[in-house]
Amino acid sequence: MTASPLVPVPIPDRVAVMIGSCMPVHILQAEIDAECAAREVSLFRGPLCAEDRADREHALAVLARANKVLAAYDPRLMVMPRRHR
Repeated sequence: MTASPLVPVPIPDRVAVMIGSCMPVHILQAEIDAECAAREVSLFRGPLCAEDRADREHALAVLARANKVLAAYDPRLMVMPRRHR
C-alpha cells in the first residue's frame, strides 16, 4: 500500500492498519475488489477471443460496482484500470 498513487511512497503496515480501522468494512472490501479488478483488466491485451472478452467485461463490471461504492464514500478513492506499457 502506498500513500499516494502519484508518488509511490511505502507506508508501514501499522499505519495502513490504523487507516483501515477508521473506514467501514464495506469500503475496504470495495477498495480491494477495485484494485483486483483493475489489475485483471490490465492483463488483457491484443486481439481477444470471446472467452477473454467476457472475462474482461466481467472484471470491468466488478470495477464499476466497486467504484460506485467508493465514489459514494469519497470520490478520490475510485480506481481506474491500468494500462500496460
